[in-house]
Amino acid sequence: MKYVDLVNIQQGTDSVRRFSRGNTLPLVCLPNAMNMFAPQTDSSRGPWYYHPNDRSFEGVRLTHQPSPWAGDFSYICFLPQNDKLYVDPALRWSGFRPENSVLKPYLMEYYLLRYKTLFRLAPTERGAIMSIDATENEKRPIFSIIPFNFTTEISVEDDKRTVSGFTCSYTEAPFKDDFKTYFVLEFDCDIDGVTTMEVGDKAQALGVYLTEKKYTVKVASSYISVEQAKLNLKTELGGKAFDDVMFNAKEKWEELLSRIQISSDDKKTKTFYSCLYRAFVFPNKFYEIASDGKPYHVVPQTNEIKEGVSYTNNGFWDTYRTVYSLYSIVRPEIINEIVEGYLNVYDDTGVLPRWLTPSEVNYMPGTLIEAVFADVIIKDLLSENNKKRVYKSVIANSEFQTDGKRVARKCKDEYETLGYVPYDKCLESVNETLDSAYGDFCVSVIAKCVGENEIAEKFLQRSKNYSNLFDVKTGFMRPKHTDGSFKEPFDCFDWGCDYTEGGAWQNSFAVPHDYIGLANLYGGKEKFLNKINELFATPPYYTVNGYPLEIHEMAEMAAVDFGQCAISNQPSFHIPFMYAEFGEPEKSKAIVKTMVDTVFSYENGGFPGDEDNGTMACWYIFATLGFYPTCPGKIDYTISGTLLNGATLCVGDKRVDLLEKIKDKIKINYFDLIK
Repeated sequence: MKYVDLVNIQQGTDSVRRFSRGNTLPLVCLPNAMNMFAPQTDSSRGPWYYHPNDRSFEGVRLTHQPSPWAGDFSYICFLPQNDKLYVDPALRWSGFRPENSVLKPYLMEYYLLRYKTLFRLAPTERGAIMSIDATENEKRPIFSIIPFNFTTEISVEDDKRTVSGFTCSYTEAPFKDDFKTYFVLEFDCDIDGVTTMEVGDKAQALGVYLTEKKYTVKVASSYISVEQAKLNLKTELGGKAFDDVMFNAKEKWEELLSRIQISSDDKKTKTFYSCLYRAFVFPNKFYEIASDGKPYHVVPQTNEIKEGVSYTNNGFWDTYRTVYSLYSIVRPEIINEIVEGYLNVYDDTGVLPRWLTPSEVNYMPGTLIEAVFADVIIKDLLSENNKKRVYKSVIANSEFQTDGKRVARKCKDEYETLGYVPYDKCLESVNETLDSAYGDFCVSVIAKCVGENEIAEKFLQRSKNYSNLFDVKTGFMRPKHTDGSFKEPFDCFDWGCDYTEGGAWQNSFAVPHDYIGLANLYGGKEKFLNKINELFATPPYYTVNGYPLEIHEMAEMAAVDFGQCAISNQPSFHIPFMYAEFGEPEKSKAIVKTMVDTVFSYENGGFPGDEDNGTMACWYIFATLGFYPTCPGKIDYTISGTLLNGATLCVGDKRVDLLEKIKDKIKINYFDLIK
């Protein structure tokens, strides 16, 4: 059994809008690919268009959806039908038997009962090959290209075997109105006529009649042009049969997944490799290689085509905590290119990204890309040129004067003069303050790494600003008015308004760069850990005063009762490791083991909350290995103790016994860990 065949790509898909068990999609794709493919089973649910309990298949969707909360962009559906073209999902769907279907990272396979057709798909980075066998059906085969209700053009080319066009589909992200995704489909048999049908008032679906009932379709897309889409198809699919493409996709995943080889029970092993697959789906490439051999990307806000790489589908408030720390260990060779992609976004827009999909949607507080940069620069994973670019960008970004609605830091002037973000000027002011203080620490790390010691000291001093919101009486971080007074009344169970996706319990310990300083505010280690004890002992109460309704994260915290530690969401990720951080690893290990054993699995409902582009999957990987990046931007990992029987890191010629490395240690240096 190969590692890739241990992966359940449906892990986390058993989710609904009000209760998440991952909010994932079963994505058939290559690691960090530009394009992904997912079965669409019921589009009446909007972004939750796939559910593992469905028995309907509306088509395969070329998708770029990073999260149902962010929606999709550049999406379109393909479906083999026969005799007559149906476009409405309620009319076109076919039933299937789940037990006869296959969903792997490298393969999608469904037998469509209605159409008596076997449909198979294998992915490339910017396309896929589809194999269709409709020989059991006596009716005339049709392959349908079904856009959504956005401006779309599709036509058959003169060779009678190629279809090309574009669509402008998007859900959430701000684009230039005519931002296009171009596509080309190449059949291995002749097109014997076409039929069309309206999709809303902006698009037409195209059905192509084919001369053969058993055929293949190669598809590729481009953000640049139809010509580039054809080049992408030729580069990735030219001269290749279905099995060639499938084998290549399988081997790429196998090589990556085999970089950590573990020994454990069946459940942990399957969960581990399902999570490792999730870790390397996002971020997605947002660039293409042109005929001159150079990478080019489109600026989605302007449609300018610029030289250089670019990456998208990443929210740094989530991913900085675990994703890039894992990449630095398991996939260090791609770090420099990803960072270069984000720096190119900075050059394109003038500000560093906060949440890309593919342009800036400005979700979440803080500018935590600073943490990603600090973590990889201190680990010496960047080129000298990119180190300099990182430094220039974070300094400029910290000084960028925003209107509070777009990127960069919010209430910058107030933060600099008062030492905190006041609640009367900014929503989620506590998180904005804590994230800015941590961001200052990260800027300090970056400045020191490039020899700017005075600047480093300035930002290091500013990183202590978190203490300005600490209330000694309650032991919580509390919102302050511009005049310096704490907001009244105070309810430690109140979510939202002044906090992000949580309340005072979940967000008051977000000081990753200075846990000792935080503990001193409580009166020392013992009193600080008593507060953490109280957190785990306090029932998972919450009030909705700060939000107009109950958000799904509230129900998810209560469902997995770890007190006020909402392991279902990112703000609580580090809390179980606080005991280990202060020299009590056995206590952290006991809590982490309970979490791993009870609320994580490889099954379709395998996460306790939103997985969020690799963040929760990477948490599981670190938790089971037994060490955790409690502060990205510092060189050390905190040791909690392994939950595995064995774990070997295999990167290039390097083979490292990870469990031997962390044995009997409280902390371990990154370089000591990987060498």
